[in-house]
Amino acid sequence: MTAINQLKLTNYTNKRSTAMEKKPVKIVETVLRDGHQSLAATRMRISDMLPALEQLDNAGYYALEAWGGATFDSCLRFLNEDPWQRLRTLKKHLRKTPIQMLLRGQNILGYNHYADDVVREFVNRSVDNGVSIIRIFDALNDTRNLECAMRAAKEAGAHVQGCISYTLSPVHNNEYFAAYAKTLEEMGANSICIKDMAGLLRPYAAESLIRSLKAELDLPIDLHTHFTSGMGDMTYLKAVEAGADMIDTALSPFSESTSQPCTEALVATLEGTPYDTGISLAELNALADYFKDVRKNLIHDFNLNANIPIDPKVLTFQIPGGMLSNQMKEMGVADKYPQLLEEMPRVRAELGYPPLVTPTSQIVGSMSVLNVALGRYKMIPREVKDLILGKYGRTPGPIDPEVKRLAIGDAPQIDHRPADDIPPQMKKLREKLAEEGFPNAPIEDVLSYASFPEVTLNFLRHSNIGMKFHDL
Repeated sequence: MTAINQLKLTNYTNKRSTAMEKKPVKIVETVLRDGHQSLAATRMRISDMLPALEQLDNAGYYALEAWGGATFDSCLRFLNEDPWQRLRTLKKHLRKTPIQMLLRGQNILGYNHYADDVVREFVNRSVDNGVSIIRIFDALNDTRNLECAMRAAKEAGAHVQGCISYTLSPVHNNEYFAAYAKTLEEMGANSICIKDMAGLLRPYAAESLIRSLKAELDLPIDLHTHFTSGMGDMTYLKAVEAGADMIDTALSPFSESTSQPCTEALVATLEGTPYDTGISLAELNALADYFKDVRKNLIHDFNLNANIPIDPKVLTFQIPGGMLSNQMKEMGVADKYPQLLEEMPRVRAELGYPPLVTPTSQIVGSMSVLNVALGRYKMIPREVKDLILGKYGRTPGPIDPEVKRLAIGDAPQIDHRPADDIPPQMKKLREKLAEEGFPNAPIEDVLSYASFPEVTLNFLRHSNIGMKFHDL
C-alpha cells in the first residue's frame, strides 16, 4: 500500500471513528404518568404499579415520570388515593431511578395561577416526599410564570428541567425556541425539554430544532412527543441523530396513539448503534407483559375506550379531535364538526397563537366550539377574557383588536407578571381548611386543598384512612 493510500485510509478511519462515537441515549419511561394519562384517563392505581416497581427501578432508565400532570387530581377524585402518599410509596420502592414530575409553573397542577408562597411550598413538599426531577412548563412560554417554581426547585435540590411548549405558528420558529431555551438556561435550568404535547414535531423539523438548540446551549436536551399524528418514532430517530440526549417513551401497552412512542421499539432501534440505551429488551418485554394485564383491567374496571386512534388532522388544528367532538355532541351541534376544524386555527390566531396545552388548549377549544354553535364571540367565557387581559401571561403573538374589544372593551391588559397580583394564600388556606373541620391538617393536605378544594374536602371526609396514612 502506498503512503498516500495509507494516509487516505487513516483519515477515513478517523472520520468514521468520530462519526460513530458512542453517545448512549437516555430513556425517560412514562408508563406511570403520561402513558396511562393519555390512554387510560389517568386511572392507574398505586396497587397496579407496585408489582412492577422493583423491575422498573432496575431496568436502567434515566428517570421514571410518575407524578404531577393529571395524576394528582385523578388520585383524589376517582381512586380514593392520597397523591402525596402515592409519591412516598413510589419513593420507598424506587431506590435507584429518579422520580420525575410535571409541574405547570405558576399553575402548579391546576388551571389558574397561585401565589408564590403556595408554589414554593408545593415544590418543597414534592421534593421532600420523593421527587428528584421537576419538569416545569408554562402554556404560553412566558418565563415570568416559571420564575418562582424554578427558583424553589433549585433551592430544594431538585434537577430543574426547563420546558419549551412546542407549537406551530407564524411566530414560532427555531430562533424563537432557541432564544427561549437560552433564557431558561440563564434562569438556572439543569436541562431543557421540548414538550411536543400534540405530536406536531415532524422528523426533519426535530432534527433542525435539536441542532439549533445544541448550537446555543450547553445543557442536555430531552424530547417529549406524542404519537397522535403517527410520526413520533420517526421524530425521535431524527432527534437522536441530531444530538438529543434523552427521549420520553412508554412501554408498549401504554404507548402510541395519544401517548408516547413505544419504549421497546426505540430501544431495539438504537441497539448496537452509537446511541444504544443499554437497556435490556428481555426486561422490557417482561414489564410489557405485566402492564398489558394492567391496561386490560383498567379498561374493564373504569369502562374506558380501548381504541384511541392516531389522528393526523392534529397537524392542522393542534388539539386531538376526541376532546372537541365530545364538546360538539354536548352542545348538540355534532354535524358542524367540519366548521370547527376551520374555526380552531382562526380562533388561535386571534388569541395570539398560544401553544395548545393545559389550560390554553381547553380555552381555545371551548371558544371555537361556542363560536360554531352560537355565532362568533356571541358568548365569551371568563377564561378567554382572562387570557386576553393577560392574567395567564403574555401571548406569543398580538391579540386581534376586534376580538379584544368584544371580550374586554377598553379594559387595559396587564404587562407585569400575573402572580404579582396574588397576595400570599397559605395562611388563608389553612384557616379555610380548619373551618371545614380539619384544623390540624398536614401541609400536604393544605396543598391538595389549594389545588382542588371541593375534591380534596370530599376525599378527606370519605377516604379510606388506611390508604391515606399507612405506607404500602
